[in-house]
Amino acid sequence: MRAKYKLASTIMAITWARFALPSANAFATTEAALPIIKEKLVAPPAVPPQITRKTPARVVVDLTIEEVEKEIAPGTRYTFWTFGGTVPGKMIRVREGDSVELHLKNLPGNKLPHNIDLHAVSGPGGGAAQTLIAPGNEAIFTFKALASGLYVYHCATAPVAMHVANGMYGMILVEPKEGLSKVDREYYVMQGDFYTSGAYRAEGLQTFDIQKAIDEKPTYVVFNGADGALTGTRSLTANTGEKVRLFFGVGGPNITSSFHVIGAIFDKVYTEGGTHYQENVQTTMVPAGGSTIVEFVPKVPGNLTLVDHSLTRAFNKGAIGLLAVSGAEQPDIYSKGVIKPLPGSLAKPAATAAPVPASSDTLLAKGKAVYDRTCVACHQADGKGVATVFPPLANSDFFQQRPYEMAHIVLHGRSGELVVNGQHYNSVMPPQDLNDEDIAAVINYISVYMNNGKAILTPVQVKEMRQVKQQ
Repeated sequence: MRAKYKLASTIMAITWARFALPSANAFATTEAALPIIKEKLVAPPAVPPQITRKTPARVVVDLTIEEVEKEIAPGTRYTFWTFGGTVPGKMIRVREGDSVELHLKNLPGNKLPHNIDLHAVSGPGGGAAQTLIAPGNEAIFTFKALASGLYVYHCATAPVAMHVANGMYGMILVEPKEGLSKVDREYYVMQGDFYTSGAYRAEGLQTFDIQKAIDEKPTYVVFNGADGALTGTRSLTANTGEKVRLFFGVGGPNITSSFHVIGAIFDKVYTEGGTHYQENVQTTMVPAGGSTIVEFVPKVPGNLTLVDHSLTRAFNKGAIGLLAVSGAEQPDIYSKGVIKPLPGSLAKPAATAAPVPASSDTLLAKGKAVYDRTCVACHQADGKGVATVFPPLANSDFFQQRPYEMAHIVLHGRSGELVVNGQHYNSVMPPQDLNDEDIAAVINYISVYMNNGKAILTPVQVKEMRQVKQQ
């Protein structure tokens, strides 16, 4: 009986081998036959080009881990932990059915071990266990892109929240086999929350505050890793009538985004980066570790403003960006409007307080430095502000008529409606953490260089304003 059982087992093993081994070999042969494509990674908000091929490939991705010190706000520096030297990390773009060969390098100059968890991976840890490496090492990991969608990736080294809070997140797009529809512009934007030891826009090198992170009280909530990263000369751009696609995600580690573009209605929103879309959406909720794809067509020229519509995050913590739209005016869609006084109303007289003697060049240079560090993200380098959001400081009737009130606003903050040059603004200006000399300097700079005026304020006057408020 024992001999017969042994013989039967041998026959079964041979039979299984005849069927199983060719299948495994066939799989290996198929994988080896795939064309090899080296992924071209670009810095956000740019994205890799759309995929036009109709067959799978073996996509090789070289991703470096870099611990870098750079600005989180003008004059404020922070040590970021990054994928590819940017926050968010470089976007990866592949096709459904591709095999992705990921080369993760922890550069020798780094101080900590890191890894990567890709939400597009079907398997325990998303690749985290296979890629945990100390500085000076490389991990190579292969996975199959089984499902189309827009997925977050992040570091999953303990403590995970700390690694993510320092900027270690990005996104991988798995295009469907049939591809994505053609658009004119594509951009890559991620929101993240940062926890610094100093206050919002405090000067100098800031360190990570673990207790703020645990308490979920971020100092900054920003787009693409910095306060003002998508404003001024770094604003996104488009022309009227162009179809724009935004790949938007939230790295976290904690804060959910109420993503909104002021002045636009999303034609399509692919909820949580999935397959199905909703149409004609105003604001979409994106969870930490989640994503969305939004598409829309700007109709009229001007600045469209990207915000987290939990608005103090936008106006007090930095979650704001711009899409500068060029093109011809469309008064049938968006008129300029007419502002006129009501019967019986009187124009307010200009301020009559005598200006102080002109400040020295040194003081005005200090004012420019304060402006660049504190004001430029919202009011722009030229002082023109953001239409419907932040009032202009340059050629401002409000500033020219009430410069001392402007100093009070800088010192103590203000919320509610303002009318500047006939336009209505309703937002929040938080009190600025500036000393008396800084406030006097920045007010004088705005007066002289943006309003053709004179220096009108001294540090002593600012000190008096501060004392009046405290009484």
